Formats: sequence, structure tokens, C-alpha cells
Amino acid sequence: MRSTATATLLLLAGTASAFSVNAPAAPVAPVSGSRLAHQEVDANAAFATSTFPISPDDLTVKCKSYLAPDVLIGTKDGGACLGEDFEFVAAVVGPIPKEEYLSALDTFKLEDSFDTNANWFGFNVDPLQPNRVWFFGRSVSQHTNDFMGAKPEDTKDGGVLTLPPQVFHMDFNEHGKIKEFGFYTADRRQGNTGGLGGAFAYFWGVNRPLPIRECQPYQPSFRFRMLNLVGRLGKRFSKK
Repeated sequence: MRSTATATLLLLAGTASAFSVNAPAAPVAPVSGSRLAHQEVDANAAFATSTFPISPDDLTVKCKSYLAPDVLIGTKDGGACLGEDFEFVAAVVGPIPKEEYLSALDTFKLEDSFDTNANWFGFNVDPLQPNRVWFFGRSVSQHTNDFMGAKPEDTKDGGVLTLPPQVFHMDFNEHGKIKEFGFYTADRRQGNTGGLGGAFAYFWGVNRPLPIRECQPYQPSFRFRMLNLVGRLGKRFSKK
């Protein structure tokens, strides 16, 4: 069950929110006595003035319930937990509307090929956008059956794919339905999938990457490399 739940969710790899326009433009009153008093947001004060009808505690509970195997961000409940204006977004994918998102998840059956543990942690409601829950995942997947022609014994590190840490967000509407879901790689230097997350991590991990730049590990562009070279040369000659 854990494999089915997490692998399906991890298939998809600038966001918009119904409440982002209401978020404060600057931090609210600082926390008294904090070493970061001039920069730290007073979360309690921010939530106290929030007009979003669902409390942070209840929103966190709801977020976790939507990650459960029998719901899984709308993929196991027929989309019942998704708002009509739901969108999926990621670093290079989306925004994808509700129906397209649900149909896209049927394209690949990761749960048939991988035993995955998403390793969720760090659930927090954003005090400046009180309809959003942030959380992290450090997914580890054991390749168990053929995937895109790749066999488990041919996958690196004994068939174990360790994705980089990823930061996820789930936005809700006033009725507790998901308005937006997305994720981004938080540290591309970790893991063994070339810094890639989502479905791209699996393609790369089994040596079946899509023939597009976005499905490859990050490489600086030629212009960026030249700009860095000019900068290094400038520093070297300035010291003489």
C-alpha cells in the first residue's frame, strides 16, 4: 500500500494562489526577544489576523489526510479532494488543470515497478499565506519490476533510487479542497538521481531519461560558463 500511494504521487515533477494576494507584503510584528526580531515573522499574530476560515492545525491535519493511500492528492478518490480550479505546478511542469493532472497519472504506473517511501516531514502552514501547507519529502524507492524496459538489476546502487530532498506545497480553498499542489528540488547535490525529482528522477535513475534538457541533471549553459570564466579572469588580473 505504501508503494502504491507514494509512487503515484511522485509521478509528476511561480505558483498562483487564491489567497496570495492577501498575504502581507512585509513581515508582521516581530517576536519579542528573538535574535531575529527585526526579520522574523510573528506567526501567531499573522494567524490571528487571517481571514482564511480553516485554522493552521486543522489545515495541517487535512493536508496529511490528503496524502493518505486512499486519497493521494485526488488520484485514489476520483478527484473528490480537488477543487474545480485545481492546478498542479512544479519547476518545469505545469500549471496543469485538474482533469489533465488526473489523466496524466495513468500514463506511468510507478507503483507497479517501485516500492517507495516518501519520508514526509516538516508540515507547516505559511503565516503569510495561511491557505498553504509546506512540507518536505526525502523519497527512497526500491526498483522491483521492469520500468520502461529497465530491469531492477540494471538500476544503479542495487536498484535503490534516492531522490534529492524536495519541498512540497498544498494550497486550499475556503471549503478545504486542494487548489494547488506542487514541489521543487531543495538540494540537487543529494541523492543519486542527478538532482532530479518527480518522474524525471525515475527516468534518469533507470537510465531511460527523456530526450529533453529538463530531464537531464543541471548543467550551466555555455554563456553562464563564459560569464563565470570572465569573472574569474577579472579577479585574477585585478590582483596584479
